[in-house]
Amino acid sequence: MKRLVLACCLVLPLFLAAPASAIDAAAADALVRKSKCMTCHHKVKEKDGPPFAETAAKYRDKPEAIDKLTKHVTVPSKVKVDGEEEDHETLRTDDPAAVRNVVEWILSL
Repeated sequence: MKRLVLACCLVLPLFLAAPASAIDAAAADALVRKSKCMTCHHKVKEKDGPPFAETAAKYRDKPEAIDKLTKHVTVPSKVKVDGEEEDHETLRTDDPAAVRNVVEWILSL
């Protein structure tokens, strides 16, 4: 009986603890909406910008994915929309953890 209790005490916390890099989908979605990303993007549907799922498929297995997408959502840049250049808005946060969460959320779609 002691062995069973000891085994449970050692193993159970592994199942209860959240992974260190767990994605907070609700927080990512809220920040994306607050930043007005959904004006041009959608999770799966085509709009002026590519769907997040398409971006995820393009970058998911690439080692530079996190860095490239982080730069894209934090550094002002120009994008082409209907053949014309427009400013690409950035995420409305200075919190690196929130940015990382959004990037990982996009890549998870």
